[in-house]
Amino acid sequence: MTATANAPRASDKDLANAIRALAMDAVEAAKSGHPGMPMGMAEIAVALWNRHLRHNPANPHWANRDRFLLSNGHGSMLQYALLHLAGYDLPMAELRNFRQLHSKTPGHPEVGVTPGVETTTGPLGQGLANAVGMALAEKSLAAQFNRPGHAIVDHHTYVFLGDGCLMEGISHEACSLAGTWRLGKLIALYDDNGISIDGHVKGWFTDDTPRRFEAYGWHVIAKIDGHDVDAVAAAIEAAKAVTDKPTLICCKTVIGKGAPNKAGTEHVHGAALGEKEIAATRAALGWTHPPFEIPADIHAAWSARECGALLEQDWDAKFAAYRAAHPALAAEFVRRMSGSLPAGFAAAADAFVSAQAAKGETIATRKASQQAIEALAPGLPELIGGSADLTGSVFTNWSGSVAIMADPAGNYVNYGVREFAMSAIANGLALHGGFIPYVGTFLTFSDYSRNALRMAALMKLRSLFVFTHDSIGLGEDGPTHQSVEHAASLRLIPGMDLWRPCDTVETAVAWRHAIARQHGPSCLLFTRQNVPFMLRDPATIAAIERGGYILADFATTEADKRVVVIATGSEIGLAMGAREALAKDGIGVRVVSMPCTSVFDRQDAAWRASVLPRGVPRVAVEAGVTDGWRKYVGAADDPKSGVVGIDTFGESAPASALFKYFGFTVENVVAAIRRAL
Repeated sequence: MTATANAPRASDKDLANAIRALAMDAVEAAKSGHPGMPMGMAEIAVALWNRHLRHNPANPHWANRDRFLLSNGHGSMLQYALLHLAGYDLPMAELRNFRQLHSKTPGHPEVGVTPGVETTTGPLGQGLANAVGMALAEKSLAAQFNRPGHAIVDHHTYVFLGDGCLMEGISHEACSLAGTWRLGKLIALYDDNGISIDGHVKGWFTDDTPRRFEAYGWHVIAKIDGHDVDAVAAAIEAAKAVTDKPTLICCKTVIGKGAPNKAGTEHVHGAALGEKEIAATRAALGWTHPPFEIPADIHAAWSARECGALLEQDWDAKFAAYRAAHPALAAEFVRRMSGSLPAGFAAAADAFVSAQAAKGETIATRKASQQAIEALAPGLPELIGGSADLTGSVFTNWSGSVAIMADPAGNYVNYGVREFAMSAIANGLALHGGFIPYVGTFLTFSDYSRNALRMAALMKLRSLFVFTHDSIGLGEDGPTHQSVEHAASLRLIPGMDLWRPCDTVETAVAWRHAIARQHGPSCLLFTRQNVPFMLRDPATIAAIERGGYILADFATTEADKRVVVIATGSEIGLAMGAREALAKDGIGVRVVSMPCTSVFDRQDAAWRASVLPRGVPRVAVEAGVTDGWRKYVGAADDPKSGVVGIDTFGESAPASALFKYFGFTVENVVAAIRRAL
């Protein structure tokens, strides 16, 4: 990816030292950061970015660009230096502003903040798992759209990673799948420097990494000198020639290379070098230029703007020929990569909601969820599902499911028992474009996925997480599998919409809303046990979209005998039962169904006040921990409020026995209402 042949050509040494200088200067200016990794991986970056990476700095979203991910995201200055030098819209002023408020150069790379950054990295190993998802997306899209003579989807996914990424368990989950899936266009470059924050890793990381990856089914290129640009470039070329396996290139490096007194030690890992060491490093490298100054010939040799423009122009010509030969496929490809839904989706989804209302079934919401997938998936070819070895329990499959392993153009992924990687790979699918991923497991196992869910919210991804067996209603498997705190904890993630629907209609609306939500993830929580169908008029059905709404209103107008009961999921039936029981005593109960608290919170004040009027006692009912509901009903010492919940772990018994034992009965809800009155 070099400039024109007539431009002055700097040496590879100069190109690498430009990265080192920018990294140590930016970290020093910020007085925080990780200079060692960028300095150690500089030649690896030259080999990839200056000789192999196909990208266009003028258009970071070009559909057929190679994807580059920095899994060891603490070394973010490496990526920022590369983006600046290659010609992305990342001026030197932003590098000077490294790690400062509202800069485009945050402490770890963030997608949507810095042009050219493909994913947000920092939690080690997740970038590697995202890369697996991106490579899977490329392989599947190619199978769906490429035609003889028209390879419009044809790019590689490159990922840099370090010892920390490989120590994290997610690397095992994700890389095992990558080998099984034969992701031949995934190429990982391992920065084997032997140093982490605590020092030399030989005291706690003695894995035979090459043999480990060979056992996964990877092509492994071992013992590459990471400071020999030609050797690394040749290894990448060899990796590209292997099309039926992902490749791991093991590059032996010295962390902080160039720093005379700190290179090869933990002291250059996570702290600025300091003025004296920077001066010594400049002298050792022969780098005579002031901080943040890159000579013109080095800038010219690094620039990828001209080459990138030619690459995209060439692809545009190929796509024009593809469009002429396959106009419908070309239009569909453009639509899917844009993230827009098919023109008929809204009407089909609305029709399904109406059909569920007319059908009026009493079934488990996990089954209602499968019905939603069955109804919506035929019109959504971008929908790609999967589960963590629980398909028969979480019902994430449908009649049109085709396993990816059987057909790369398929739409269903068997992830095995790998919840964390599953969720991070789904994020990679969403980041790549062309897919709306949904994945499923039991709600209690969201603990294993938690950090990937958080990253989905941070990145505002359209990732859908299906969680079933959503309470003590799971039953006999006992407290290890009974999720009591999980819904509350997932609701705390900023930007995450969590839906806990009560019946088939709310389930249909939840799916419709989650699919249509383009800039944010959703968790969909479903029951194992059957739940009663709730009769609604059209206006009430329309109100479900607001997250919280009046399901059944007061039966009396007496001001001193009214209470609002808020419930979700399987506990809606208890609230309705209590309303019916108290009506006999002249007590008016408004039942508010709140399947999604975050959507309700985003409504205007007038709507929220109309649903939850001030001055009326409130009681919440949910088979989970109670604290989160205090936001809606009032403090624990407020005599006009109450929460019927569970603040202990469950027990092993049939669901019906557990609900009775823990007080999830109409009688107990009635008692809570009477106390609030």
